[in-house]
This record gives sequence, structure tokens and C-alpha cells, in this order.
Amino acid sequence: MTNKRRILIVGGGTAGWLTAAYLAKALKLSERSQLEVTLLESPDISTVGVGEGTFPTIRNTLQYLGIDEARFIRATAATLKQGIRFVDWAHAPEAGRRHAFFHPFEAPYFAEDLNLVPYWLLQDEAVRAPFAEAMTLQARVAAAHRAPKRAGEAGYAAPLNYAYHFDAHKLARLLADRARELGVRHEAGTVSAVQLDGQAAIAHIDTDRQQRFEADLFIDCSGFRAELIGRALGSPFKSARGQLFADRALACKVPLGDEAVMESCTIATAHEAGWLWEIGLNGARGVGCVYSSSHISDDRAAELLQAYCGARAEDLGLRSIPFAPGYREQQWVKNCVAIGLSAGFLEPLEATGLVLIEAAVGMVAEMLPHSGPMHAPARRFNELMTARFDNIINFLKLHYALSRRPEPFWRDNIAPATLPERLAGLLEEWRLRPPGRFDFVLDTETFAFFNYQYILYGMGYPTDLSAGRDDFPRVDEAAKVFAKIQRYAERAVADLPSHRALIQQINAAR
Repeated sequence: MTNKRRILIVGGGTAGWLTAAYLAKALKLSERSQLEVTLLESPDISTVGVGEGTFPTIRNTLQYLGIDEARFIRATAATLKQGIRFVDWAHAPEAGRRHAFFHPFEAPYFAEDLNLVPYWLLQDEAVRAPFAEAMTLQARVAAAHRAPKRAGEAGYAAPLNYAYHFDAHKLARLLADRARELGVRHEAGTVSAVQLDGQAAIAHIDTDRQQRFEADLFIDCSGFRAELIGRALGSPFKSARGQLFADRALACKVPLGDEAVMESCTIATAHEAGWLWEIGLNGARGVGCVYSSSHISDDRAAELLQAYCGARAEDLGLRSIPFAPGYREQQWVKNCVAIGLSAGFLEPLEATGLVLIEAAVGMVAEMLPHSGPMHAPARRFNELMTARFDNIINFLKLHYALSRRPEPFWRDNIAPATLPERLAGLLEEWRLRPPGRFDFVLDTETFAFFNYQYILYGMGYPTDLSAGRDDFPRVDEAAKVFAKIQRYAERAVADLPSHRALIQQINAAR
């Protein structure tokens, strides 16, 4: 950079501080006197804190930022997450019978010359193992409450893929410390006015403390308020409510007893008008009820959450979080780019909030112009982020569209008019073949083809390969591979430590 460049990030929380730390690292802030990164944080506004689960990409991000994994785990009350266990999604409990399936982070076992998926599909449904259990060790490991790694293994490395559960407020504080170490300047104040210039770009921001901030690039991390991208620049919001009906969440934390099981997965339990999450932290469980306000009342949602927790409302300290599922059609406008909730939010399912922040800040760091107008990358950035949001909508909708539950919320979710056109087309194709890598363009996807397989076949989607049975003659060979996966799983359960024991060991080694 030949000219001084100033970047102002408006808003703290996970989005703001992750953006600040990442840009400081990627742009070598401490080595460049001609670059300035400032984060303006309001002391009067708390973070939402619903994103307490995340995606495996966060390991690469934290490692890139130079944050020691053990330090991260201790500082954020973190535990390890190997995937999501879905309960009661395929159908409602019937005569004590409940359906559950697992969506692991580990990809299905891959043999270069033998695709196991068709052989699983052609097995007898009455006796075959569940898809995730047949295709990977991780389902068995998570079910046995084992960790995906051993204590002696390097930070961020493990035999099995994993992410984390963590306290989002504590993560923001850890990221703030790292961002300041990397040279980010921290200012306190609440935005009181945003002044535009003659080209409708942001000229400067004023605060309630009589401060004025000018910058070349303004990054809006102000959460649902969207102070810059929405209120000042008027970027239209594209609602996803026609596909995703949930628009409310009630959240709380309950103690995790010393003898309680420490899960290494998120538990997502469907209810009459949405679902409940359960996230195990070190010392507590984060529990929440996601629901559609068009289908049940706030009081009914509170009743469902209380029943799940086995506690009274006054003992839970319930926090209400309304949200509008959707995203800004233009997330980079002029000299302003939105990252985090200001750019959009869909719902907590599959923990996509943080991975969208990671994707956005990675692109900003790579695309940031060294000279000339700041809006030069806007068109490409907006195309990529819009495609990513739309593709996530497809994946989230898949979970609802396959349900056979009888309640109005679930029946409304399978109405053809609520299915995105691309998803509807793929579902028709997948009746005759399983999802494959050519169904997706990786640069705009958060989920791979095998993630779709886990959801489809976890919920009993009927891909019919019977007409091509003769094209898959290696049945005995496939059976041996399936048996090998089960042996490896048994060995992993025996060799890996309990999740609780690993977390306790990490926290004890201070």
C-alpha cells in the first residue's frame, strides 16, 4: 500500500473482533505504518451470543491467528464438537418410539475404486446400519462420549474432524485480546450519526462521545441493527421467511453436574413448531428453543423449553432472541462491507453464523484494494456471499422438507411453494442417485455433497437404485469394507479418552 489506508470496524462481539484480528494478521498490520485498523465498540450494547457452536473451519482460523488451542479451550469454557445428533426430526415420537440420526463432521470412508454409498442404499433397510454409522467411525465415537483426539496430540490436530462449543462472550474477549496484540486500536463509543458524501458513500461516523471517525473502508459488525449497511446505506434485506419459518429463539444456561455426560456433539431435538438445541460447555449446558412465531406463542415456546430442561422459567433466566431469517442483497456497498449479523442470519441450525463471518473476512482480506476505490471488489464479493447464503438456505430447508411430522409447522415446511427451486430439482434427481460432488460449486458452498447424504439418509430419503443393481456387483467386497469401518470404530472407542476426561485434563494443565 502506497497511501495510508484506514479501516474502521463498527461493533465488537465475535464478528467485530474476529474481523479485526483476521485483518490485522492477514494485512501484516504491525509491520505497516501506512495501515490503520480501528474497532469502535459500544459499551451499551451486548452481543447476541447464540452462536455457541461452530464448524471445523474455526480450527484453521484460530490457528492462523496464533491462538493456542488449549488457551482457547480454557478461556472460553469450550468443549469439542464432532457433529449434530438430530432427534425426532423424521417423525414425532410414537408409542415411546423415537427417531434419531447423526450428522458427523468426518467425511464418509473413501475407497478410491469403490463407492460405498450405492452398496449401502441397496442393502435391506430393515437390517442395515444407520448411514453415518455405516460410513464413518465418528458416529460410534460420539455416541460413546469419546473425544476426537488424545491429550498428547498437537493443537488443532486429531484423528477425527471436530469443531467446538464455546461461550461466545468469552470468545469475543479472547479475540479482542489477540486483535490488540496484533495492532488493532480499540475505541469505545456508540454511533450517533452516519454522514454520507456526495457519492452516497460514508464520509464519517460520529459517536455519543463527540468523536468523529473517518475511514477508507467501514466494516459493519453492528449485529441485527445494521447501523451502516442497513440504516445509513439502505441496502435491501432479502427475507428467507418463505423457506425458513423460524424467527424466534429462547435461550438459557443450566448447570452441568459433575456426573453428567459431556456430549461431544450438539443435540437438536424437534418439537411441534421448530427445534431445541443443547450444547455442552465446560460446567454448563447451553439450551435453546427455536420456533416460528406464526405457529406457536412465546409462552408455548417457554413451556417447551422448561419441559426439556426440567426446570421452572424463573430458574432458567430465559433470554428472548427475535430474528428475521434472510440477508442483505448487497453486503458491500460503496466503502462499506457488512460482516456477521448485519449481513444476514438464517437460523442457529447447523451453526452457520460463524462460518459466514470466516468466509466474508477471508474475502475482504484477499480482495482489499491497495489503491483506488474501495468498492472495486463489491460486485464479486456480493455475488459470492449471496450464493453462499442461498446455498445454506437450501441445506437448512432440506432438514425440514424431509420430515414426516404431522404438526402444521412441519406440514407447511413440505409445501412445494416453500422449497427453493434448486433444492426441489436436486431432490428429484436424488430419487435416482445419491448426491455427488458435481452437484455443488465448492467456492460458494459451506456444505459438501456428503453433508447432504448424511441428512438425506439419516431421515430416510428413498434413493432407488434397484434398477441398476447389476451395476454394483462388488457386494462381498463392500461388505468387508463396512465390517472394517466397524472394527476401526470399536478400536477408536477403546483408544480415545472420554470427552469429559480430555476437557478436564486440558483445563488442569495451566
